[in-house]
Amino acid sequence: MIHLHDKTFEPFISAEEIDFAIANIAKQMDDDFFDDVPVFIGVLNGSFMVLSNLMKHYRGMCEVSFVKMASYEGTQTTNDVIELIGLNQSLEGRTVVIVEDIVDTGNTVEKLKTILKGYSIKHLKIATLFLKPDVYAKDIKIDYVGIRIPNKFIVGFGLDYNGLGRNLIDVYQLAD
Repeated sequence: MIHLHDKTFEPFISAEEIDFAIANIAKQMDDDFFDDVPVFIGVLNGSFMVLSNLMKHYRGMCEVSFVKMASYEGTQTTNDVIELIGLNQSLEGRTVVIVEDIVDTGNTVEKLKTILKGYSIKHLKIATLFLKPDVYAKDIKIDYVGIRIPNKFIVGFGLDYNGLGRNLIDVYQLAD
């Protein structure tokens, strides 16, 4: 058990399971992009560990960029995605892979897809370490999914609770 602010969290997914899931995503991408140089766009703050580990396993040539989006306050989604820092490179004619730590409602993915429509990209792919299929409410294909999880609030491996927990190498779920 760990305590972050006023909440208690219990172990949920080990670092080994996470690494295995990311390695599987990277293998799929190696196969899909063998003749392409994709631009991986990490969605900060949460995706920094996912993208870092993905790059350790991905064997192809690529470029990496980041955007910063926000949609959470505490343990609840606000259902309102705010773009904090935008893209600063040309994506025209490129294959773009959005890399998320977690996709739950899909609001951030939808917002990014809308933003990227104006960039004349060749292909848009979406990758996430965690997907909550019970609450995913968008008609947007998630191309690469590491681990499907129930609708529980989790921390660790880039995910936080009010700023704490991002540096944990294992993932913890909110204790009942």
